[in-house]
Amino acid sequence: MTIDAHDLDVLREARDTLENPSLVIRLSSAFGMPVEAVTRELGKRAPRALSEAVAESSRKAMEGALRTALWSLKDDEPSPPSPTLHAVAAATSGAVGGFFGIKGLVVELPVTTGIMFRSMADIARAEGESPRDAETLINVMQVFAIGSGATSKDDAAETSYYGARLALGKVVTEAMQHVAQHGVNNAAAPALVRFTTSIAARFGIVVSQKAMAQALPVVGAVGGGLVNTVFISHFQDMARAHFTIRKLERKYSPETVKAAYLDLDLPAVRDAGT
Repeated sequence: MTIDAHDLDVLREARDTLENPSLVIRLSSAFGMPVEAVTRELGKRAPRALSEAVAESSRKAMEGALRTALWSLKDDEPSPPSPTLHAVAAATSGAVGGFFGIKGLVVELPVTTGIMFRSMADIARAEGESPRDAETLINVMQVFAIGSGATSKDDAAETSYYGARLALGKVVTEAMQHVAQHGVNNAAAPALVRFTTSIAARFGIVVSQKAMAQALPVVGAVGGGLVNTVFISHFQDMARAHFTIRKLERKYSPETVKAAYLDLDLPAVRDAGT
């Protein structure tokens, strides 16, 4: 099956977003610092207290996001999402949490993550997903992992978009089946525990960067709100790219879109079957 030129351009734009996460670049622009300086600061070893706070807050954030009901989303015709409103809400929660330092992260992150989840679900609906389907719920959750890079347990292949999807494949499938049959009321169900643990492990990578960015002297007193604005914008972009690809997969086929995605490094690719 051939992907037409317009859709191939759409796929290329999504690929550029997914394979080149822009969090550090966004932070650099927001802080007025060179990318190298931000990278160096965020690459420093996090204090033990911060690492523990990140692990706890990431786990709680994923458990909370999983329980987040999409009752405020109407399952109707796709409509444009409202990213600005959600970004403002996330900035507010970040500014409040910033006053409490490391301890505040455990309280603030689940709130911010809930706002981000709602925003990404809104983006999914705009791309034709049904917000009432278990598949949509699990795919929104998956964006937290896709937009967070790889864990130390991953190999090099799992740092790519499709590599991350493959690495998460088993826990995603199990979680999707459980939610479809039993809902999300029992967060202690083994399938959901495995799923949230896997997502939280990857999400924690970016959470560590967020926490360390908030601690930079140049950020100042309002840094929490600024960092959270950058934080949610990053994941909104990742969500748009992910759900754009899922939309193309429904139009063509997952195999066709994946083949075209992987061939985009080659010039003048037009036929996904080649």
